[in-house]
Amino acid sequence: MPTAPTEEQWKPKFNPWIIAATVAIAAFMEVLDTSIANVALPHISGNLGASSDEGTWVLTSYLVSNAIVLPLGAWASSVIGRKRFFLLCIGIFTVSSFLCGISVSLPMLLLCRILQGAGGGGLQPMAQAIMADSFDEKKRGQAFALYALVTVLAPSIGPTIGGWITDNYNWRWIFYINIPVGIVAAILVTRFVEDPPWIKATIANFKKLDYLGLGLLTIAMGGMQIMLDKGEENDWLASNFIRVFAVLFAAGMIGLIWREWKARNPIMNIKLFKFKNFAVCALLMLLVGGILNASTVLQPQFSQELLGYTATVAGKALTGGGLALLLLAPLAGVLSDKMAARTLVAIGFACFAATFYYSSTHINLSMSFGFNSWMRLLQVAPIPLCFIAITNAAYMGLPKEASNQVSGIINFVRNVGGSAFIAITGAIVTNRSLFHQHRLADHMQAGNPVFAQRLDALTHAYAGVYGGQGAAAMANGQIYNQLNRQALTMGYQDIYRLLSWMAAGMFLCAFLLSKNKPGEKAPVGEGAG
Repeated sequence: MPTAPTEEQWKPKFNPWIIAATVAIAAFMEVLDTSIANVALPHISGNLGASSDEGTWVLTSYLVSNAIVLPLGAWASSVIGRKRFFLLCIGIFTVSSFLCGISVSLPMLLLCRILQGAGGGGLQPMAQAIMADSFDEKKRGQAFALYALVTVLAPSIGPTIGGWITDNYNWRWIFYINIPVGIVAAILVTRFVEDPPWIKATIANFKKLDYLGLGLLTIAMGGMQIMLDKGEENDWLASNFIRVFAVLFAAGMIGLIWREWKARNPIMNIKLFKFKNFAVCALLMLLVGGILNASTVLQPQFSQELLGYTATVAGKALTGGGLALLLLAPLAGVLSDKMAARTLVAIGFACFAATFYYSSTHINLSMSFGFNSWMRLLQVAPIPLCFIAITNAAYMGLPKEASNQVSGIINFVRNVGGSAFIAITGAIVTNRSLFHQHRLADHMQAGNPVFAQRLDALTHAYAGVYGGQGAAAMANGQIYNQLNRQALTMGYQDIYRLLSWMAAGMFLCAFLLSKNKPGEKAPVGEGAG
């Protein structure tokens, strides 16, 4: 009678690539939903009788719920098993997507989005953990290439798909399209995915949930998301409203760190940060998530505000970069199996630094659609190198039993980085554009020959239509409008330059990673301390 394989001998029954493709479908569905609703917000708000400010809660409610559930995968897997938890998340996400689509009021939609975010919160980390356990270390980089493709391509094409569906059908269909995908994903997971022997689920572990840690995590993430989402609108810490949520975020995060360090069964095993390699990977992934999400928002925002693109056209400008990832992600996966992780990460962040500096010097008001698409392609090209190498390196030297915690924390910091960078970079663009506006306005003086010549030319051009005083007012108005547009452009140039400098700093941090040889099995505990 054959004996059961040991944990070291265990291999999945089915081809690992079939398993990877199966879980990637569910992860793609979830990541797509983080961006597909962005361009539909005006339609959703108008249809449900809500203001534009209230409409943003459609995004915020999802992100908060999603962030809270992300670290819970390890505990849930210990109770019902990773496969069952993955199926449960698919079911919750699919059913709540249907409920979002039939929502008749904003409160109903927000409640359904909270449920949807809770279901989606378990999909990304579990998909990544399943891939990590299904492949041996020599081929893990190629598997993570598929995961990188999912997590990077989905937010890139989300605005395009969302804009097209909203313009041609109805905003409700951006939620309905999840239903058939969710059903197919559930069938495939049931058929092909299995739990490895080191995941020992028992209902007795249910009582081991760290309720205090979960409460502190909820307070911290809720405070952070509301502070970031409403900060610029309320003048940040000048507002008592924002100060309250800033305090909640700080207190919740400090309390969470203290609690998780002491807890016997933490929902987030922050003691993993004692491993230098993992700690560095978390920092690097925070920046990768921030750069990816910030650039995905900044470029279409610039295109719509200053180049006059519609939401659909602005989304199309991102599509070229998404399609390029179809070629670059597999290539990066192959390279990750041949080159040391720190080398790939360093190359990736060096490319980021060069790309964003190039963007800061070439973004302008006369950009063509082709150049806009080319700039996006350059911005996303380094992402697979960084994403795959960092994800791969995060597991290096850690025991297999930690894979659920590793994937949960890595995805958590990536999502936090994305949320923070979207808000912070938007605020910096606004502040820098005001700075440039005041500086440029100093040159709008009668003693400036260039200004006087331009004003005179425009006044004469309008004189035949508006008369003397009307022509002068129209001329001044047009110059002021041009000044505002130029100042806002310079604000975008500044933020791209800042991202370039941050990437340069991460280039140096990459060399803190361990000097692993591609495909080698790092000793458990390497890099601790």
